[in-house]
Amino acid sequence: MADLFDNNPTVDRSAAAPRPLADRLRPQALAEVIGQDHVLGPEAPLGTMLVSGALSSLVFWGPPGVGKTTIARLLAHETDLHFVQISAIFTGVPELRKVFEAARIRRGNGQGTLLFVDEIHRFNKAQQDGFLPHMEDGTILLVGATTENPSFELNAALLSRAQVLVLERLDHAALELLARRAEAEMGRPLPLDPAARETMLEMADGDGRALLNLAEQVMGWQVEGELDTARLTTRLSRRAAQYDKSGEAHYNLISALHKSVRGSDPDAALYWFARMLTGGEDPRYLARRITRMAVEDIGLADPQAQTICLHAWETYERLGSPEGELALGQAVTYLALAPKSNAGYAAFKSAMAAARQTGSEPPPKIIRNAPTKLMKEQGYGAGYAYDHDAEDGFSGQNYFPDGMARGAYYTPVDRGFERELKKRLEYFGKLRAKRQT
Repeated sequence: MADLFDNNPTVDRSAAAPRPLADRLRPQALAEVIGQDHVLGPEAPLGTMLVSGALSSLVFWGPPGVGKTTIARLLAHETDLHFVQISAIFTGVPELRKVFEAARIRRGNGQGTLLFVDEIHRFNKAQQDGFLPHMEDGTILLVGATTENPSFELNAALLSRAQVLVLERLDHAALELLARRAEAEMGRPLPLDPAARETMLEMADGDGRALLNLAEQVMGWQVEGELDTARLTTRLSRRAAQYDKSGEAHYNLISALHKSVRGSDPDAALYWFARMLTGGEDPRYLARRITRMAVEDIGLADPQAQTICLHAWETYERLGSPEGELALGQAVTYLALAPKSNAGYAAFKSAMAAARQTGSEPPPKIIRNAPTKLMKEQGYGAGYAYDHDAEDGFSGQNYFPDGMARGAYYTPVDRGFERELKKRLEYFGKLRAKRQT
């Protein structure tokens, strides 16, 4: 039988080869796509386009395993367009020219082309510009797929000709529905107890393809009864979290960490801190950022906060990972629970703005340095009151440029140590008014 099979040129060997579960469960209609109703529903963007018969070029933005390729293929089927799929990773200019020429011939024969470009953000600016004339004259209907923020990665000219649709990671309900489809396809339930089943869904991390691959592995095991979580996790490796240290995920997570600290939520702050560490973020970057948080959002409301961050940073440099990360985590907790004030930050920005506006205004002569006789003759330092000799150790003199209105930049809050600084500021304000009268 093997010889007959091998020598028969009419036999489709690919049909006889086993197909992965994810391929067997690929939706055959848009109604079967799971978890993207906000895009595919009757009132959603794609649903509306299909009903009206006016499908435009699109860019699908979303994480892996949420159906970008499948939706593009099904759109071509439902609109009677010829489906062509390329990857920006493996396609160069010569290959693109062949694709466009074939689409042009196809169009001349009365059939349109839906060109699906996976990882479209990997094309450079010139390559992206190459799509524009073919999109404009109707040679192709472009559907791009990207895991990166299109605002950062795609040309404005291309984005102006395509609608960006955001595909979401699959939630728990969608993953559970997908697991049930897998069980129906395999003809038996997954050999997992309820807790282990939940663990497997969590391991997929919102990726439908990953879930089906995990389910296929589990179905292939020869086990008696049901596996618990401990036995499952010894057989399966947890999927690495999606995290790009130079992409949008990086900025989203550091923003979440910073805002959780500012919002005085230590639990949320520690969670995002841990998410960044497990994603492979450099702890030194985190040390620098949490020190910035101490300066920007706490400031003089708790002067110790900055010192604690610097000590945690130094501790990390001495201990390294993972022990040193504990010190950084403790600093995050301290910052979240510290009194908050951006008064120092706001005062600095206001002072910088005033400095730019006033240009080269010189200091008043009373506080200028007078190291030479000529300078003294010009009145430098004349009339300066030595504050230590003044009543209450405060002269109340004007230290702003002559003719410039007195600036008021620092307004401490009534929290933490700044409550004491506020009292001091008010005290000196009263003394200044008294001296000036």
